[in-house]
This record gives sequence, structure tokens and C-alpha cells, in this order.
Amino acid sequence: MSSSDIDDVETAGAGLFDEPEDYYPPSPKPTMQTYTTRGGQTVNLHLVGYSPTEAHHLWNGSRVISDYFESDPAEVEGRTVLELGAGAGLPSIMAAALGARRVVMTDFPDADIVANMWRNIDECDIIPAASAAAASTSTTTGEGDGEDGEKGTKQDVLVAKGFVWGFDPVPLLAELPGAPGERFDVLILADLLFRHAEHGKLLDTIRDTLKRSRGSKAFVFFTSYRPWLQHKDLAFFDLARERGYVVDKVLERKMDRPLFEDDPGDVEVLKTCTGWVVRWPEAEIVEEEEE
Repeated sequence: MSSSDIDDVETAGAGLFDEPEDYYPPSPKPTMQTYTTRGGQTVNLHLVGYSPTEAHHLWNGSRVISDYFESDPAEVEGRTVLELGAGAGLPSIMAAALGARRVVMTDFPDADIVANMWRNIDECDIIPAASAAAASTSTTTGEGDGEDGEKGTKQDVLVAKGFVWGFDPVPLLAELPGAPGERFDVLILADLLFRHAEHGKLLDTIRDTLKRSRGSKAFVFFTSYRPWLQHKDLAFFDLARERGYVVDKVLERKMDRPLFEDDPGDVEVLKTCTGWVVRWPEAEIVEEEEE
């Protein structure tokens, strides 16, 4: 076969293995959900179109823990807060709006997810006044209401970062005001327990980032979206107790309907969100020096 024959065959077969333009379904488009505060304000939340880490949903746990904080703002007011697996970041936004001193919203370090978290921060209009109030109380960073009367911004209180559970927390701790070695007063884990293989890494991050004080708490709110595996979700708390943490159930709330109407399993379990607190045992508390 001559070279010209080969060229003819290649030309005739050009595109033979190319898929049609519509062969693959289009990627899901980003969506938006809303949350209405107890005061009637609407929080618009952008969600990525799809994420293998499930960041494209606004989960029950995020809504319920946000409302929980609204019912008792003292849980976050004036405190430092870290959220793991934040997705759209609703609990972080509400913590900032309720007067948290510093909030670090985190999720898997995917560019689209991190950009989406920043978008929700930038477009949220319930944070600025709270941000200024919280920043003005800071005496360790010079932020806030200084001698020139300048107020803080949203970014003075709330930031978004990529983070993998169990990894080095130094970049997160670096976001805290105050002396080196400072840790977070409050951790938020909303609907993360379905990732059973990650329970140990989540607890590693609690160990590495939660301040060892009596008032420090890791809030773990979740629904068992696969009711037949609820025992594996709850195994997180067994592992926490094995590692020495104190675990208390603080809430059980029945939603009007399951988050996903067609999901299989016990409907009552699918509608139920429970809230738990994980904290340090007394033996692990490090007494803070009086000022």
C-alpha cells in the first residue's frame, strides 16, 4: 500500500471514533437555594452544579444547625468558628451574622467549590453589620472600630478555604486572631457522617483544631440519608468516646418531609435530623490564664 493509499484510508476514517457533540450529557448547572432567618431575612446560597463530595446540595444539617444557632446566639457570638465540609457555607454565614469573632468556612480544595463559597460570602447582605460589630471587639488584631472610626468588612470575620480532613491544620489556625497556638472555640460538622471511612480523619481534625477549654464544642448535626446504615453513621460517636471525648445529644428535629422524596428506607428516619456536641473531657482541659 502506497503512502497515498494510507492517506486516503486515514481521511476516509477521520472522525470514526469521535463521539457526537451530544454523546455525553451536559454537566449539571449551578443552582441556588434560600434560607429564611427567624427575623425574616433571606439568605441566597449558590451551589455548584455537581461535586463528588456532595457540595451541590443544601443538606438538612446545615439548615437545622443554622436555626439552632439563631435560637441561642451565645453559642457563636464573640467566638471563633471552623466549619468542615461547608458546601454552600450556610452555618458559617449564620455564625458570622450572629456576631462570631472569626469564622473559617472550609470544604474540599476544589477550585469551583472554594470559589462558590467565596461567592456566597461576597453576595450575602446579612453579614456586614455583624462583621463590623464583631471586628470592633477585637483587641488583638487591630481590626474593626479604630480611632478613625473605620468599620470592619465581611472578610475581617468570614473567610473560605480549601481543606482536607485530617491534614495539617496550620493554614486554618493561621486565620485566628490572637497568639500563636490559638484554636477554635466552635467546630461545625453538618451532614458529614455518611462518609464512614472519614470518621477517624474528622476526629483527627477535631483533636487538632478545637480549643481545649470547657466552653469549646464541636457541633455535629446530621440526618441518616441511608436509614439501613444509620448504625454506621452513629459509629462516629462511638469512636469519639473511644478517643476520650464527651458526647451529648442536644437536639432531635423532625422535618416536614425527606430531603429527597424518592429515597428508599424508613421515611421517619429520613425526616429526622439530630444534633450532638463533642467536647473535651475534664482531664484534657487547659486552664486559660486570667488577664
